[in-house]
Amino acid sequence: MFRFLTLSAPLFALALSACAPTAATDVPARGAAATPANLPAMNTFGSPRVASPSRSNTSIAADFLDLTFQMESGRVIDRMSRFEGPITVAVTSGAPASLNADLDQLLSRLRTEAGIDISRSSSATASITIETMPRARMQRVVPQAACFVVPRVSSWSEFRRARSGRTLDWTTLDTRERVAVFIPSDVSPQEVRDCLHEEIAQALGPLNDLYRLSDSVFNDDNFNAVLTGFDMLVLRTYYDGALRSGMTRGQVSAALPGILARHNPRGGSVAGGQGSETPRAWITAIEAALGPGSSDEARITAAERALRMAQQRQWTDTRLAFSYFALGRLTLSRDVETSIQAFQSASTIFERVAPRGIQSAHVDMQLAAFALSAGRTTEALRLTERAMPAATQAQNASLLSTLLMIRAEALDDTGRASEARSVRLDSLAWGRYGFGSNAAVSARLTEVAALSPGR
Repeated sequence: MFRFLTLSAPLFALALSACAPTAATDVPARGAAATPANLPAMNTFGSPRVASPSRSNTSIAADFLDLTFQMESGRVIDRMSRFEGPITVAVTSGAPASLNADLDQLLSRLRTEAGIDISRSSSATASITIETMPRARMQRVVPQAACFVVPRVSSWSEFRRARSGRTLDWTTLDTRERVAVFIPSDVSPQEVRDCLHEEIAQALGPLNDLYRLSDSVFNDDNFNAVLTGFDMLVLRTYYDGALRSGMTRGQVSAALPGILARHNPRGGSVAGGQGSETPRAWITAIEAALGPGSSDEARITAAERALRMAQQRQWTDTRLAFSYFALGRLTLSRDVETSIQAFQSASTIFERVAPRGIQSAHVDMQLAAFALSAGRTTEALRLTERAMPAATQAQNASLLSTLLMIRAEALDDTGRASEARSVRLDSLAWGRYGFGSNAAVSARLTEVAALSPGR
């Protein structure tokens, strides 16, 4: 229901400057990276090519039930609820310019890939109403949320009036009729789009997130931000004619084998059981590590606690890898060796669980920044080249932009100035979508440029 704020991407210049070798005084340093006065036009993504889930239908059925019959808080949902009949989506006035194009693309995918009867509407009584507002205004009421979705209302004013009662309690729904999605208006186009995908997916279907899922937006690790093939299968299943609002977990469980056999026939020939539950203590530790309001020391301690729990439970999946990833991020500026080792451990696990996936791309970006700072340009070029296809596939413009910025610096350091200029311009075009404002793009360019020993 809520997309929570987490720590922003690390400031590479501050975190890694200690790794950079000192240039000899008789070697002229390359000038500071300059952001062009007129940035190139913003790059945008087309419709993604998504892969079908590779897990067994037995595993997917277990995921579906855990996603559908439990809230993120752990509260049990007794009966399934969904929209019955055609679904309409309205956007209130004042939305960012990029929102409408991304919304149209999302709705097209929901119709085509999930088979949902969903369309735009200008009606004040639309099934789903999307309202945008400045982030500060939204967070005065819901401080920790980047964006969120609530039932039984269609506007911010209705939401404010209904907060004191049970109106907004998803567990009391029989059938979904009206839902409101609230998104900040003063963030990057990518963040607006990410909110659209996650909140509309939960407005339509499951209300839970599972950290064990490596290929889904229904996961609070926020690696996947655009609906995946697994997510579309979940939503197609959610709106299958064999299911309806009011069904119990037992009734849905009995129907799932037949539904999944129709929608995912290849899953019937894949072996595999259900994933293990994630204890609340581990989730709490991860939230403390990556959430706001704590000191660096407290965050690192929380990440270490999450890692110990993952190891003690002998997890071998994305939860163990994410524990290492969190520790790597948090120790960037304090303990370089620990950070590198944590990222390398995360990389090994991510590559086994989701080869060449978006998780590995995030780790490769961190390791490429280390390599650039240490003057290992060949390694930086190799890591960025390996990560870019996954960043593109996942439509993560901020990650793609950062990878290209690192790559441009490495190319400059190897004397390939013309190629570096071309790559840097491309990074700025993606940065406009991923980071938003010209100032934010320029700041990231400066951070990455400061890593280079040639500066």
